[in-house]
Amino acid sequence: MKITQGKINELLSESACEHNHKKEGKGKNKSCTQVAQPGAAQGGCAFDGSTIALVPITDAAHLVHGPIACAGNSWGSRGSLSSGPMLYKMGFTTDITENDVIFGGEKRLYKAIQEVHQRYSPAAVFVYATCVTALIGDDLDAVCQKAAEKTGIPVIPVNSPGFIGSKNLGNRVGGESLLEYVVGTVEPETTTPYDINLIGEYNIAGELWGVLPLFEKLGIRVLAKITGDGRYKDICTSHRAKLNVMICSKALINMARKMEERYGIPYIEESFYGVEDINRCLRNIALKLGDSEFQARVEDLIRNETAKLDRELASYRARLKGKRVVLYTGGVKSWSIISAAKDLGMEVVATSTKKSTEEDKARIRELLGADGIMMEKGNAQELLRVIDKTKADMLIAGGRNQYTALKARIPFLDINQERHHPYAGYVGMVEMARELDEALYSPVWAQVRSAAPWDLEEAV
Repeated sequence: MKITQGKINELLSESACEHNHKKEGKGKNKSCTQVAQPGAAQGGCAFDGSTIALVPITDAAHLVHGPIACAGNSWGSRGSLSSGPMLYKMGFTTDITENDVIFGGEKRLYKAIQEVHQRYSPAAVFVYATCVTALIGDDLDAVCQKAAEKTGIPVIPVNSPGFIGSKNLGNRVGGESLLEYVVGTVEPETTTPYDINLIGEYNIAGELWGVLPLFEKLGIRVLAKITGDGRYKDICTSHRAKLNVMICSKALINMARKMEERYGIPYIEESFYGVEDINRCLRNIALKLGDSEFQARVEDLIRNETAKLDRELASYRARLKGKRVVLYTGGVKSWSIISAAKDLGMEVVATSTKKSTEEDKARIRELLGADGIMMEKGNAQELLRVIDKTKADMLIAGGRNQYTALKARIPFLDINQERHHPYAGYVGMVEMARELDEALYSPVWAQVRSAAPWDLEEAV
């Protein structure tokens, strides 16, 4: 798939993305068309975004065609887990040199694909372009096609060099590669009326494993996981699903929309965070897939699971009730985590709206109330100001903000892709409550907030 300016414009103006619509449908929101300045990759570049979207396909080899530093950009830093193959955890790169920049790196890439095939026998090889190899003009598509004919396995080009745009654009380029080269290439052995695909769920810290048993109890089969704990062949058969469920992500919305256009698969957007959200997710799936008997089965499951959850959360809710939280994250987590915190009796006093759509912002306003603070842009100084103003007890954010929490002398919980604890589904709520409780009631905070010995001496 050649990445042209026309293709980039198409992905940036995705009609199904709320970023491209202002209130009442008037005009366009410029946020999707904003392109990162050259050299400024904070928050992730397009290459980074494509690897985030595709590397969780566990039985495939992921080969970075570029300098070795690009291969180390995001490998291993995100906690997408596998229940089987571990090939995705191996970092493959062509590690191009100055000579390759001068004479071209296509021969090196072709040999690298052959070596990966011979030594590891992957289900497929995904080949990622980088800034350097795109700038020197290596023809990724031609090399991948020739290598596929030689090796007899699928070799998928992913033309998402970092300079074309942001991480979110890279996510969508990865989705386009799946649509063009993977989806619809294999027919499933069997189908059922209750086959669904999960799109935009990356199985961070094994979160998916807390939700799949719920589907199994209801008789729902997850045909393809796109892409957390995913298998290449399953994604090939995903065009036969009866419903696509977008999980907490606008990143692959282009994939959901185009699968609806091409294969007639409807899609819904849901969240697995918080009791209300998981309940609504299960009900909406039942509404789309089944009859009244199936919906009654869902209600029985929800009743049993919430009753069990209430018993397990009782002690945590008593200790967490009334605690004030500042939430600094992006996208749908900016509202879905609010819902989870409210389920525990906590009060979210401020949240970010970075990468949030107009629909997300409307949900945030509804959940926060009139006194809640919505931060469009944030930095350490702004976060410290908001924490001080709201008298917050805790900061929930990505790992890079933990030092801000330490400066404010308040507990911190990592909520982004680097985390090691699953927070999705009913079991995830218990895990989240446990982590929040341990962070808030750690004895270290009494020591951190007490006066230093030399300050006490001066006071005397």
